Amino acid sequence: MDKKQILEINKALANSTRLDILKWLKNPATNFPPHSDLGHFDFGVCGQFIQDKSGLSQPTISHYLATMNKAGLLIPTRHGKWTYFKRNEKVIQQYINEITNNL
Repeated sequence: MDKKQILEINKALANSTRLDILKWLKNPATNFPPHSDLGHFDFGVCGQFIQDKSGLSQPTISHYLATMNKAGLLIPTRHGKWTYFKRNEKVIQQYINEITNNL
């Protein structure tokens, strides 16, 4: 993991709602209902459900999710008219290892 990606992740994590989103997505079945079109969390959580739980506006949540995606923390999947988001566990683990071992 290079320095640029570490800095992008740090920026993404420097917001309490984005931290909450990452925590919520760790256990989606506990924090969200499954989307009625799918009935499962294989693709993650519908962006609308993330917005509803956060209580923030759609443009704000879209910006937050885009920031987290740019940093590599999320994996978006488009299914029909909905976009689903799940954690990118590989990048999260790389980030943790980099912070733990090299700083």
